[in-house]
Amino acid sequence: MSAALKSVVVIGNLDGVHRGHQAVLRQARALADRSGRDLARSRVLVLTFDPHPAEVLHGKVKPRLCTVARRVELLRVNGADDVVVEPFTKELAALTPEEFAKELLSARLHCTAVVVGQNFRFGAQRAGDMNTLRELGATLGFEVVASEIASDEKGPFSSTRVRDAIAAADLGEAAHVLGRPHSISGVVEHGDKRGRTIGFPTANLGQVTELLPPHGVYAVRADDRPGVMNLGVRPTVDGTQLRIEVHLFDFAGDLYDQPMRVHLVERVREERKFAGLDELKAQIAKDAALARAILE
Repeated sequence: MSAALKSVVVIGNLDGVHRGHQAVLRQARALADRSGRDLARSRVLVLTFDPHPAEVLHGKVKPRLCTVARRVELLRVNGADDVVVEPFTKELAALTPEEFAKELLSARLHCTAVVVGQNFRFGAQRAGDMNTLRELGATLGFEVVASEIASDEKGPFSSTRVRDAIAAADLGEAAHVLGRPHSISGVVEHGDKRGRTIGFPTANLGQVTELLPPHGVYAVRADDRPGVMNLGVRPTVDGTQLRIEVHLFDFAGDLYDQPMRVHLVERVREERKFAGLDELKAQIAKDAALARAILE
């Protein structure tokens, strides 16, 4: 990035790019568009990290709400001109607050303003806070702005709220906080083709890394196609392996080895065991009809 290309930098993990994150991006855009010779040429740049710092420093792994590629896509859709996904390493974590501000924010990203949360900590041993960053910014030539907190009657929008809603299969609440349905993505793999034998062929989604809701049946949109998804171990056929099976309505094409993003709209029912395949087939027909009605 050239020295002339100044940046308003948003720092954060920003998993899910929910409505709270979207508000911060709008705030950064307003800063970048302010009148003034320097800021008029600024762009909104997001500095995010992968893997999550807690994973590197403490071995704590939270299920992600979206992949890194999806996060970048959503950040751009919601106002970021550029996104820097910085590999989070122990070497990065060992930088002093002064080194972090000087080498990364000032020298590399050419920031004129930095937008961070009130509880932002940075540098080795989390030694730096917002006041530290403001002092460094005064020396290095950038201002520090506290990020706005977007909320509703239940409180601030947060990734934790989204995770809790998904864990409770409350996809309406998750969509409310995200500003869109929660989605999962993967690649269509070959399965045992059992669905074809009962009249409901499915695309078996593998390589999924995003947070999954509880086992059950869901009304979904796979990319732009409506369908119904079964998530679980298929107890009626004595299954033990977790499977994500998507039946697309009125579709008969070949999807093997293709990427697929599935948007989860509403839970139809919980997972349960049936007396046999005939009972299962009848229930799947009811599930599909209900999913169609939900999606319409």
